[in-house]
Amino acid sequence: MAYPTNYRYTREHEWIALDGNIGTVGITDYAQNSLGDIVYVDAPKVGDSVTANATFGSVESVKAVSDLYSPVSGTVTAVNEELKNAPDKINEAPHETWIIKVELADPAQINALLDAAAYEAFISEETGS
Repeated sequence: MAYPTNYRYTREHEWIALDGNIGTVGITDYAQNSLGDIVYVDAPKVGDSVTANATFGSVESVKAVSDLYSPVSGTVTAVNEELKNAPDKINEAPHETWIIKVELADPAQINALLDAAAYEAFISEETGS
């Protein structure tokens, strides 16, 4: 799967799409594929603070529970409520299915994240393919 070039990526396999100072966050195709069938998403509440590189929730699959790491610091402005009843949407469309939206405390943090080409190279290194 091609990774959207307008997104930025973390080494923990989250993506963020920026619209002004609001970042939309989800997990990558690589992450959902590694996890298998996602059965539950634990996300913060609107108004909660998130910190770059710190956990903000978790994704539970039939294989394991994996922490979610925030790509940026800021305040949660929205949570994808659809995922409460349909967490498998992440498996179906990982790059279209967001988990949270964050108002960035420092928009310059986006510059520390990987672009699509760097993320794909990182996955290749990690998988040895």
